Amino acid sequence: MPLLSPQPPTPPGPPSPTPPPPTLPPLRKKTTSISLDEIVISKQTVNHQNKPPEKSNSDLKKLGEISTLVRPQPPRTNPFIWCSSILCLLFSLILIFFGIATLIIFLVVKPRNPSFDIPNANLSVIYFDSPEYFNGDYTFLANFSNPNRKIDVRLENLVIELFFSERLIATQAVQPFTQRRGETRLELVHFLSSLVFLPQNLAVELQKQVQSNRVSYSVRGKYKVKATLGLIHYSYWLHSRCRVEMTSPPTGVLVARNCKTKR
Repeated sequence: MPLLSPQPPTPPGPPSPTPPPPTLPPLRKKTTSISLDEIVISKQTVNHQNKPPEKSNSDLKKLGEISTLVRPQPPRTNPFIWCSSILCLLFSLILIFFGIATLIIFLVVKPRNPSFDIPNANLSVIYFDSPEYFNGDYTFLANFSNPNRKIDVRLENLVIELFFSERLIATQAVQPFTQRRGETRLELVHFLSSLVFLPQNLAVELQKQVQSNRVSYSVRGKYKVKATLGLIHYSYWLHSRCRVEMTSPPTGVLVARNCKTKR
C-alpha cells in the first residue's frame, strides 16, 4: 500500500472575518390578566403597609396626663363677689316677697282715698276800701270722710286755701286728726280777708258777681294721709279742689259745688 506523504503545512493567510452575531427577535412584554379581587387585595395590603403603627394604651394615658397637666386652671372667684351675689339674691327675694304681699293686701283690702266735701257755706261780707283792696268774711263746713272698712287714717299738715279767679285771697290751717274706718268728721273753716290786693280787672269782676247775686270761689286743700292696716303703715299726699257758687252777702248761701280729691 503506498505511503501517503505528509502534506506540507499551509502557510498562514489573513484571518477570516468573524461572522456577525445572530439578531434576536424583539422581546414582547408579557401581559398577564389580573382579576379585580387581586387588585382590591393589593390596595388593602398597600394601605395596611402605609398605615402608621397604632399607639398603645399606655402611650395614650401618658398623653392624657400630659395634656391634663398642661391645661391652665380657671381663676378662683373672689369671696367678696360670692358674698355680694348672695346679698343681691336675698334682697331680690325680699323685694319680690313684699311686692306680692302688698299686691295681695291691696286686692283684698281695696284701699280708698279719704274724701273732702263742702256741704254748707256762708258768705257774710264783701266790701272794697279802695278800687283794688277788698275785705271779705267767708265760712264753710268741711266734711272729711274715711270710706275704708279696714283702714284707719290720720290727716296731717292740712292747709286749706281760698281763691278767686286763681288769685289766693285767704288761707287757713286745720289741726291734725285721726279717723277710724268708715268715720266722718266735720270741720268749720273760717276765712277772713282783710285789705287783700286784687288787680283791677279781678276787682271789677268780683263787683259784677256780687251785683249779679252769684259769687264763685275755688277752695283747695292739701294734706298728708297716714294709713294704718294692722302692722302696716304707709303715707301719701292728697289734693282736694272744690268749685263753689254762693249768693251775695250778707246772706250768701251755697247754691252749687263740685269737689274732687286726687293724689
